[in-house]
Amino acid sequence: MSAYQCFQVEHQGHIAHVQLSRPEQLNTMNKAFWQELPQCLREIEAHSDARVVVISSTGKHFSAGMDLAVFSDPNAVPMQGDPGRMAENLRRVVLQLQDSLSVLEQVRLPVLVAIQGGCIGGALDMVCAADCRYATTDAYFTIKETELGMTADVGTLQRLPKLIAPGVVRELAYTGRKFDALEAQQLGLVNRVFNDQETMLAEVMKIAAQIAANSPLAVTGCKEMLNYSRDHSVEDSLKYMATWQSGMFRPADMMKSFQAKASKTEPEYDALFAVKPLFK
Repeated sequence: MSAYQCFQVEHQGHIAHVQLSRPEQLNTMNKAFWQELPQCLREIEAHSDARVVVISSTGKHFSAGMDLAVFSDPNAVPMQGDPGRMAENLRRVVLQLQDSLSVLEQVRLPVLVAIQGGCIGGALDMVCAADCRYATTDAYFTIKETELGMTADVGTLQRLPKLIAPGVVRELAYTGRKFDALEAQQLGLVNRVFNDQETMLAEVMKIAAQIAANSPLAVTGCKEMLNYSRDHSVEDSLKYMATWQSGMFRPADMMKSFQAKASKTEPEYDALFAVKPLFK
């Protein structure tokens, strides 16, 4: 595994724990963050035996969101020249930022996020792409971009309406107001709320361990189907499910499960084959 500027990665059994590690900078999403996040998750998928990823943070806040210095780099975002060419370039930059967060959905491992303090702007974009979200009582969320005079552009406006009521999303987007962990739980954005970060991490790790104890083929099938069903009709999703099952279902894992229950032991499932680049 690589060393990262923005993350610390630990492996606990079949769980990969990724921590945002720049608390003095409020874990802002700087240029290195956008480069390292997809690299980190892809490396976990390719080079570890992890079956689930937990993302947490350090310091007072989960993340203060986008580091605006990302857009002040003239090499990445030219600020002079033909307006059409500048606009085309900016569109490409935004697409790259979107891809950096979409990796949370694209990896076959479930991604659980544990949030404390502020989850602001781009950080909300990120957690919306995770499978499950958990928060401490002091956590709060905001679509900060509106208040700054721009439209959120890397995922919140596309994913949040799939998680909570669209009318509520519109209110939160139009006003840019903060909403706390309790409201987030009531809305369905977060699964559970905990009194402190230590308790939250301990409990999220227990959930991750439960996931990791199941057949990795069954779990990745669940993620694939849930993501597909979110974006397609029920009819199309059922057809895809039938096709997936005809190709991916094998009785070996079921037999291991039955045998383990009969012997009152824990089943031991084979790992999925590593996802590695074809050419390097």
